[in-house]
Amino acid sequence: MVTAIKEVKEKEELEDVEEEAVAAAKQGPMAELMESAPKPPANDDVVEGPVIAVGRARVFVDLHPFGTGIIYGREYLSAREALKNVHIGDTVTAKVVGSDNTEGYIELSLREARQALIWNEAETASQKKTVLELPITDANKGGLIIAWNGLQGFLPASQLAPAHYPRVPDGDKDKIFVELKKLIGQRLEVLIITANPKEQKLIFSEKGAGSTERSSLVEKYHVGDTLEGIVTGATDFGVFVKLEEGLEGLVHISEMDWALVENPKTRYKVGEKVNVKVIEIKDDKVSLSIKALTDDPWKSAAAQYKKDQTVNAVIIKYNKHGALASIEEGVAGLVHVSEFKDEAELRAKLELGKVYPFSITLFEPKERRMTLKPVA
Repeated sequence: MVTAIKEVKEKEELEDVEEEAVAAAKQGPMAELMESAPKPPANDDVVEGPVIAVGRARVFVDLHPFGTGIIYGREYLSAREALKNVHIGDTVTAKVVGSDNTEGYIELSLREARQALIWNEAETASQKKTVLELPITDANKGGLIIAWNGLQGFLPASQLAPAHYPRVPDGDKDKIFVELKKLIGQRLEVLIITANPKEQKLIFSEKGAGSTERSSLVEKYHVGDTLEGIVTGATDFGVFVKLEEGLEGLVHISEMDWALVENPKTRYKVGEKVNVKVIEIKDDKVSLSIKALTDDPWKSAAAQYKKDQTVNAVIIKYNKHGALASIEEGVAGLVHVSEFKDEAELRAKLELGKVYPFSITLFEPKERRMTLKPVA
């Protein structure tokens, strides 16, 4: 019995010594050496090394200290034109496409390495916001096609600068396509805004990539300036206004009027003169407002209305939450669908364009918020 206890104790002491040794090894010179040692290349890594042999339809690359790389088979055929001029001693950059070759070689791809380097360059250009002047090679109904370093990218129509945005009054997609095709062959200054090699997605934008000439034009203007401009186009999200030759600004739909604007295209015609106020200048883009030149109706409403007051309001719109009812021009509140059995009942009892009595259940003029409840 005493002998058994002694053996157990000695075993425990030995295990403690082993644990201390392992811990010491993790913190000692050997651990530092292992951490500092280079890691063998894995699939998709881009590697570089000198050519040590050129055989029939294959090229061998020294990847010291990990072994020898090989470019052969389909990878050789896809890069054979480039490999024609490769000699022993030349340094090549390639991408690892296999590390478990039966002959012990690390399989390499010259073609994929070039693709990887190009995508890296695209990601760097995106991060640095590098301006590129590139030709438009094609177009579709959604935007423009741009070729860059062998990659095909896309410039959505929504990312075009105001000067090139299709001005189609009725928003017809076929007509927009016709306008976009007119840009084929032209060179535009663009930025890369998305570079995703895994999804092979390369997206460009013309916004923010304006020339020095545009920057000098924008410098003349300041937030708060009141100007007269000419409407050059209308879209679903607002109208473009020319401030001077070569410079346009956008009046977003939310800045057109204090009242609800359903369709900007019906508000203004191309060529019409409008007064606007500069409300923001960012990345050489000028944001304008028309409603900022008139008094905010909520300010005067604050002195006239209060919670629990009964008012007459006209139904101006339905939305997913219920109906919007206006108590005066530019001052509207929500009649929530929960006040009715369902949406069908709401629409049956509150017809568009008709006036009904309501009680104000919430009134916050500073936040431009109001809710209403039908009066029985």
